[in-house]
Amino acid sequence: MTIRRLLVANRGEIARRVFRTAKEMGIFTVAVHSEGDADAPFVGDADLGVALGGTTATESYLDSEKVLAAAISVGADAIHPGYGFLSENADFAQAVINAGITWVGPPPSAIAAMGDKLEAKRTMVGAEVPTLPSLEVSESSDLGAIAQEIGFPLLVKASAGGGGKGMRVVENKANLEDAVVGAKREALNAFGNDTVFLERYLPAPRHVEIQVLGDQHGNVLHCFERECSIQRRHQKVIEEAPSPVLSDSLRNEMGQAAVAAVKAIGYASAGTVEFLLDGDGDSAQFFFLEVNTRLQVEHPVTEEITGLDLVREQIRIANGEPLGYEQSDLSISGHSVEARLYAEDPSNDFLPATGQIDVWEPAETPEVRYDSGIESGSEVSVEFDPMLAKVIAHAPTRTEAALKLALALERTRLHGTVTNRDFLVATLRHEEFLAGNTTTDFISRVDIPGQRIPSQCELEDAAIAIALVSQKNNREAATALAFMPSGFRNSSMPSQQLVLSHADTEIAVDYRPIRGGSFEIRVGDNVEPRLATLLSMEGNRFEIQVDDIRASGYANKFGNRWCIDIPAGSLEFKEKSRFPEPDLTDVEGGLTAPMPGKILAIEVGEGDSVETGQLLVLMEAMKMEHQIVAAFDGAVTEVRVAVGDQVDNGELLVVIASVDD
Repeated sequence: MTIRRLLVANRGEIARRVFRTAKEMGIFTVAVHSEGDADAPFVGDADLGVALGGTTATESYLDSEKVLAAAISVGADAIHPGYGFLSENADFAQAVINAGITWVGPPPSAIAAMGDKLEAKRTMVGAEVPTLPSLEVSESSDLGAIAQEIGFPLLVKASAGGGGKGMRVVENKANLEDAVVGAKREALNAFGNDTVFLERYLPAPRHVEIQVLGDQHGNVLHCFERECSIQRRHQKVIEEAPSPVLSDSLRNEMGQAAVAAVKAIGYASAGTVEFLLDGDGDSAQFFFLEVNTRLQVEHPVTEEITGLDLVREQIRIANGEPLGYEQSDLSISGHSVEARLYAEDPSNDFLPATGQIDVWEPAETPEVRYDSGIESGSEVSVEFDPMLAKVIAHAPTRTEAALKLALALERTRLHGTVTNRDFLVATLRHEEFLAGNTTTDFISRVDIPGQRIPSQCELEDAAIAIALVSQKNNREAATALAFMPSGFRNSSMPSQQLVLSHADTEIAVDYRPIRGGSFEIRVGDNVEPRLATLLSMEGNRFEIQVDDIRASGYANKFGNRWCIDIPAGSLEFKEKSRFPEPDLTDVEGGLTAPMPGKILAIEVGEGDSVETGQLLVLMEAMKMEHQIVAAFDGAVTEVRVAVGDQVDNGELLVVIASVDD
């Protein structure tokens, strides 16, 4: 049966990605959405949208009965699950097939075989795929004995799910029990299954995965490797293809192991076999990690180096078509690097962020690929993964691809909530990354700044541009003077002042109109004036000349906040009010929620003495646990929350009085 009406049981960038290929294949597309996603870009991209109701993932995209009912109600003859949500739910896949609808993915039996990581490892041992030693933890387990058998350091891992959830690194026996308890609790919340196991931990391997394709006629091949070693909290941030360290012989060996792995479970569709690579060159050893029975977030880098459209291949395979090509027909062309743009704060342990995307505009040059789930005005919710977009570059060499991607990210107009954009740019340009020294400890080993620190000269130039744009906007808003050109004067005019702040830096710009629409500018304590002219302003795009330098950029104002994009990068300023604002001070000794979330546990009470680093409150946000610890020695004077409370970003949780008070 040929697919004619495809429902995508997902949201955001992956839904848009699948819709794009489906439309190219002449397939009618259907989106499903939660209440909060009704106006999201992916819904607008589909030919038809179906409301699932509910505000959380559990009430919408994870509700298999709702999703299947939506498909039946609109006559969809196929369902593509994307990644995450129901994509690796064998029961859902079987229910889709039982309803007479084509499942665009592997057989439910293959999903089930790999869904339990412990069972998957046993299968791999039978297929002679190298694995690391591991043992399951049960209620009757002697943790000390198991750990002794495996050896430290070790990893506590959830048997179900992935994405870094339910995972803890344990260096010694003293921390083992707490790590197991925390991992089991997090796994239960994320996957509904608290089974965990202990596995030998490799401190600094590479994460190398093999893309595989299998059809329903028994043909299986691999599409080479991707390296995904740049990770935080065991979640990938930057991916590339091919790996900078694999020799042809090792690539062939790992590819054959991946094919053997999926053949052992009767695989058909696109999938990924993940390995840990210990060492470099032909002497390196690789060990099975897991099989992802779905499309991966990072699949675009494989598409860029092979010329394949992996979504198209998934649909063709689901239609019953043979692959139609062999392993020898595939080759690697150039190098591709992908960066994941997240709403998160790299300067604060990569904590997820929420809020509105005020400005989103991909760079015009250099030419790169954007797989995005957002637009200007989009809301980043605590309910879903904070990934905003993937940006992918392809070039003849690895260095060119990395630098091309860095420049595109730098030129992308992105304002609103905090993001990891500056961190990505700095990583891609770092000598350690460019040298290929990309083991999984990269982020902890290499000092990458979480935010770009602009120079004073850059701040001053941006402030001058804002002052001139602000002057033009204010003049146009004054209807009595709107007909006069900017800078017009019929007598000598006094200077005006605009005071802006960026982080801890305050910049005062004094400007006075002079001849020909130009302005005499003095910035801060500089006594020497500068000559500046706003040459043009179309929408938010401006062209300016300051002394002998011409530059163009974009400026947007939201309340008292200016967002400006200039050749050196993006900056945000706050405009100081002409009138004094009330002094709003924080509660002294108060500890606040770093993001919206749910209170899981409160470890202290009023009157308790606490020490620096002591756990006070445990909260959950975006399916991950976050610890709120004491910043100094003292005594708890107030506990403002209770277990089960939903809290907002910045909400006061606990107040501590210092021992010096």
